[in-house]
This record gives sequence, C-alpha cells and structure tokens, in this order.
Amino acid sequence: MYLPKHFAEPRVDVMHALLRAYPLATLVTLTPDGPDANLVPLHLSPDPAPFGTLRGHVARANPLWRDHAPETDVLAIFRGPQTYVSPSWYPTKAETGRVVPTWNYAVVHARGRLQVVDDPARLRAHLEALTAQQEARFSSPWAVSDAPADHVDKLIGAIVGIEIVVTRLEGKWKTSQNQPRQNQAGVVSALRALGDDEAVRMAALVGQHLNL
Repeated sequence: MYLPKHFAEPRVDVMHALLRAYPLATLVTLTPDGPDANLVPLHLSPDPAPFGTLRGHVARANPLWRDHAPETDVLAIFRGPQTYVSPSWYPTKAETGRVVPTWNYAVVHARGRLQVVDDPARLRAHLEALTAQQEARFSSPWAVSDAPADHVDKLIGAIVGIEIVVTRLEGKWKTSQNQPRQNQAGVVSALRALGDDEAVRMAALVGQHLNL
C-alpha cells in the first residue's frame, strides 16, 4: 500500500477499532491461478500481541481454504469510512483556484499466514464470538444457541474455519491532513451538511485534526 508519512496511522488500538467496526474484509489469497479475493467477515481477537488473530469461516464448497498458497501471507483489507471531497469545499479555491477533487478514506491492511480450522467445537466458538459482537447493538440479540442444535450442527458441517495470526498491520487514514486548516474545516462543514452516515463519519475523522 502506498503510504505517505502524513497519512500513516501506526496506533494498533486505532486500527483494531476499525477492524471491529468494519469486520467485512476483502481477503486476498494467492492461488495456482493467480490472486483471488473473497469478502469474509473476520472476528478480531487481541492475542497474540501486538496485532492479534483474525478468525472467520467460508462455505466448504468455497475453494479458498484448499487453493491458497500455505507458505504465502494472505492480505485482509478492512475499509472504513470513505467519501468524495469536492474542491468547492476548500476556502482556498476562491483565493488561488489551485485545488482539485480527491477521495478521503480510512483503511487497514492485515497480513499473515492462513490456517484452516475444521474442528466443530472451535468453529462453534468462533460463530458464537462473531455473532455476539454483531448482535450486541440490538435490544434482543440473537445467539447461536437460539437455533435448534441439529440445525447448527448441520450448518457447522457445511463451513470451514480460517485463522490468521496477524504479523503485519498497516493503517492509512487519508483524511485531509495534507490540506491547510481552513480547507480541513471546509471539508468538515460540507460533510456534516451532506448528513449521510459515511459523510458524518468522515467529518468526524477530519475534525479530529482540528478538535471540531
């Protein structure tokens, strides 16, 4: 990943927070036919330090777990908030006109070796942890134990677990750090005015540089 110093986010706790908030990763693997990519929800465990472990599952029919190169790292890409940024939001547009559109985003790349997990007890524990994390925001959270045991057992038999001990974690927060303060403030104001979820989240990230 191209990572200019002013866009780098090295704090592990901040990167982990994005992984938990946006767990649907693009998982890139190397296969005999070349690179392959799958969308896979990945649950983060903080151990082992410093980067933790990612756990997920795929359908047993998905060739990912059989075809990946076991001696090559996989890449899990977690994308956070992202928005188009119009040059008309910059006060300096009226002063110099030397402005162009761009795109703001936050992203984390996690790398490590993929291990296959085909043990029913470990798979169930993974499903319970992933479900509990996602259901926590609801007033009446669903649990794996709510489904009939024979149904859960059948579904567990139809999936294969994957586990990635993360050995490298890179964060890139492209959130207008390269703009002067007045342009950053203009971006925050415009995004808040747009009002959609992505815009509001990006406004918060840009605003962190200004204490807005």
